[in-house]
Amino acid sequence: MTTLRGTLAPGAPDYVYLPFEVPPGTAELQVSYTYDRPAVPPGTPGNALDIGLFDERGTELGGRGFRGWSGGARTEFRVRADEATPGYLPGPLNPGTWHIALGPYTVAPQGLRYEVTVTLTGGGPGRTPTPSYPPARAAGRGRDWYRGDCHLHSWHSDGRRTPAEIAALARAAGLDFINSSDHNTTAAHAHWADAAGDDLLVLLGEEVTTRNGHVLALGTDPGTFVDWRHRARDHRWARFAREIRRAGGLAVPAHPHGDCVGCAWKFGFAEADAVEVWNGQWTPDDEVTLAAWDARLVSSARADRAWLPAMGDSDAHRDPDVVGHPQTVVLAEDLTREAILEGLRAGRSYVAESRAVSLAFTVTAEGGRRAGIGERLTAPADAPVTVRLEARGAPRCSVRLVTDQGVVLTGEPLPVAGAGAVEWRTTTAHAAYVRAELRHEAAAGPLPGAMAAFTNPVFLKAA
Repeated sequence: MTTLRGTLAPGAPDYVYLPFEVPPGTAELQVSYTYDRPAVPPGTPGNALDIGLFDERGTELGGRGFRGWSGGARTEFRVRADEATPGYLPGPLNPGTWHIALGPYTVAPQGLRYEVTVTLTGGGPGRTPTPSYPPARAAGRGRDWYRGDCHLHSWHSDGRRTPAEIAALARAAGLDFINSSDHNTTAAHAHWADAAGDDLLVLLGEEVTTRNGHVLALGTDPGTFVDWRHRARDHRWARFAREIRRAGGLAVPAHPHGDCVGCAWKFGFAEADAVEVWNGQWTPDDEVTLAAWDARLVSSARADRAWLPAMGDSDAHRDPDVVGHPQTVVLAEDLTREAILEGLRAGRSYVAESRAVSLAFTVTAEGGRRAGIGERLTAPADAPVTVRLEARGAPRCSVRLVTDQGVVLTGEPLPVAGAGAVEWRTTTAHAAYVRAELRHEAAAGPLPGAMAAFTNPVFLKAA
């Protein structure tokens, strides 16, 4: 047994590494830790200490030696060749210098005293199981609209649900696909195969949780680890965004205006493939994110350059978090990893609060040429084009149409039956793009109500 003690002062490094030796013939490694939580003045963060593990291959950036991370969700864990605590990777316990990784998330003014106990048990080497990953294809409907939730947490990070429980909730929510996105670990990847099926495509990824914001590595190759130990000032984000794309995935900043410590996105959007505009229950930070995203649409449309599609996810961790609230509905060629990611990347999608809400949104020019969500329509500058939104499952919700000039139409609330259609005419000279929103009845005066659904834009270009 080895006990490691110390004190971290306010302003401590983001990560502190405690070395310990693993001798030959070690069959199991157990770790437990405690730290003090002194009282602090109101409004002052108290102590919060995360923990993880790196093996004899080292702690260098890139994660060759990474063996697991539980953040602040667990006070103890164990690793063997044949199994490991959720959040950690089973595998050989090779002799050498290993490291406990401590992450002082917040440190009280009095400092943070910690004690880590490492217990090693001898024995045979054990056999590391060959991981089994979910298939990259499910039984789809061909080219169709597919519903998914790409931000979910299991008990492999700070969630409280098993992969099987999440999959059951996803099916109940009418989802066709989900994405595994535990904080700073890929340990869940090998535990999703049994939860997937012909009716549910399971994508694999990670919520890369840095001190300057969180990003979803969405739909990466199985086992792809993306390091989180960097800040915006380190100028390393572009490297890891490229790693995500090389692994076949998308880089999607999550809740970019979140108000928790370290949640707000500080890396910019040059390397992003999409952005999570709606996260969980609709709150003021989602409203801010929507406005900021729309402002980028204006810049992209005026410069006729690439744009950043929007997504929505539940970020569900535990009860009462609702899997599939909200959900991204994407037009894809089939229910495969490749097709879903291509549809998300192209922005052929809208976000809805539940399976009950369905939208059809098009812009049609004279002569019948038509563009849908995420597409572009070219027409003479003075020729009229017709914008049409059809909605179902949104009783008493109001339609809002938004262009680069702002909100240009607010329709009457949909009937209690929840279905209706709205048409509006414009020209490519007057609107560089148009997108639609469905809002619940406002709770306070002129403020817009909570979101029920919104679309990505249709772009308009003068011939």
